[in-house]
Amino acid sequence: MTLQPIHLETVPDLVEQVYARLLDAISEGALQPGTRLNQEDLAKSFAVSRQPVLQALRLLKKDGFVEDAPGRGVQVTPLDVNWIAKVYQVRVALDGLAVQLAAQKSAVLPQQVMAQGRMAESSRNVQAMIQADLAFHKAIYEASGNPLIGQCIQLHWHHLKRVMGAVLQSSQQRQSVWDEHEAIAQAIAAGDSQRAVSLVQGHAEAASIQLTQRLAEQLAMTVIPATQGAQA
Repeated sequence: MTLQPIHLETVPDLVEQVYARLLDAISEGALQPGTRLNQEDLAKSFAVSRQPVLQALRLLKKDGFVEDAPGRGVQVTPLDVNWIAKVYQVRVALDGLAVQLAAQKSAVLPQQVMAQGRMAESSRNVQAMIQADLAFHKAIYEASGNPLIGQCIQLHWHHLKRVMGAVLQSSQQRQSVWDEHEAIAQAIAAGDSQRAVSLVQGHAEAASIQLTQRLAEQLAMTVIPATQGAQA
């Protein structure tokens, strides 16, 4: 059996570049939730035509980072507590698998990653803390020896970076975070997969509770003044 000739449209590299730039801006908070995204303005900003911007926005919409805006156009998707909780459910499962595989090999995580985390913790720089946290978990995914884990969770981390950035701007990370990371790394290096899984899942569940609660409080504060104003 032979395939009939068909025309396949190539995806321009520009689309990937625009997508990546917009995704970073959204996940790092440069583009805030609810911000309207104008194709012409974005095209001028990136010095490209509207076509790659349009395609990049379609991809971002598919991935849940932008949505249809009231009236017309698109906007950055507002943060949603229930959605973030679901993302953490996926992370708990994948992190558990990653540390189990890493512990089976008694993998030793790079000391540089731990040092970066302690430095970020002491500096209280929000972006540094987020990047250090991501680097730690990426090190575990790599140590697992299964590249599919990192690929599966990569997109979810962009959602997590959004809420971490929003919450940590007005509050601080748990004091015990890097102590927990240290304990996880030690359990992996010792080959204790059961303890490593228990620690990493407890770590992710605690982060989920902290961040979703604080996000819910922030969202409530933005709604209350508007309601009071309407009653007045």
